[in-house]
Amino acid sequence: MSRPASLRPRLAPLRPRLAATAPFLAALAAIAPLLTACGTESTGAGNTVASAAVPPTRTQVDDPGKDGVRITSLTLPSASPPASASPARSHPVSAESLGTDPDTDSGVIAAYEVTNEGTETLTYSVVFTFMSGDGGAVTNQSATVRDVRPGKTVRGTVRAGGLPPGAPRITRAEVLDVTKIPAGEAPAEPGTCPASGIRVSADEGDAAMGLRVVGLHLDNCGTRPYTVEGYPLLELLDDDREPVDGVKILDGSGEITTGAGPDEQPRPVTLRPGESATAGLVWRNTTESGTPVNVPYVRVRAKAGADPVTVTPGLDLGTTGKLGVRPWKKADPR
Repeated sequence: MSRPASLRPRLAPLRPRLAATAPFLAALAAIAPLLTACGTESTGAGNTVASAAVPPTRTQVDDPGKDGVRITSLTLPSASPPASASPARSHPVSAESLGTDPDTDSGVIAAYEVTNEGTETLTYSVVFTFMSGDGGAVTNQSATVRDVRPGKTVRGTVRAGGLPPGAPRITRAEVLDVTKIPAGEAPAEPGTCPASGIRVSADEGDAAMGLRVVGLHLDNCGTRPYTVEGYPLLELLDDDREPVDGVKILDGSGEITTGAGPDEQPRPVTLRPGESATAGLVWRNTTESGTPVNVPYVRVRAKAGADPVTVTPGLDLGTTGKLGVRPWKKADPR
């Protein structure tokens, strides 16, 4: 049954309200392209992609490894859309340009694991190499993994770090070199002091025209004076940390070169707490007839009766059969 006309709801006229909103709709239409452009980039084909950073990709790595160390995964920054797809950008960002600022981390991370298959607790020093697609090395990074007990596996990560401008994109990583030292003979961790109060270490050395020089450093980090006299006592060890035969250890470096300066006479050196002394290893890597000798490990005692510390200077002695040792002398105050 129909309602009386007086009871039917009245509809407000629409045309005046639409007319009132017309200016607003026109303004909205004018700014719509600007709103659409915010937060998106044109792909050049009528589609848009969000400008938010694409998350990095993490890839599992089937790496046989080396000496108990292997890479398990590699995290790489994801590629951005190509430059031609972003006409609005005057400086498009691509994966190749990520991390090219030396002060900016490249975002490349290698996960690794270290498994001690031996019978004694070891400290591992590992060099990782990060490579481009053509197999060329882009950068090397080192990691020290301390006190790995027999039969145990320790996991960690190493970053490629900042890369120089123009560096190629990293796509691979491998274990380049591994050295293993009994934990009790490993150089003390930076900033720590052994129970002996004496810290022994080796620097990265210097090489020029076949001449090699590596510095040994002795720091008194304890609370009592410490005196040494003469030359550090050395044992040369092979890959299995067994003694190397056939190499003559010389007092001084005069028989090897005069380029390292004149030999100094050994004299007593007393180090107060906080003071340091230096000595030096000098050799040539000349190779003639015979088999070249490489010495990865050197066991060092600051003096007779001192606790041994094993360093890894990597002596490439060639066929010379000689290693010169310069005496301890007090280091200049820092």
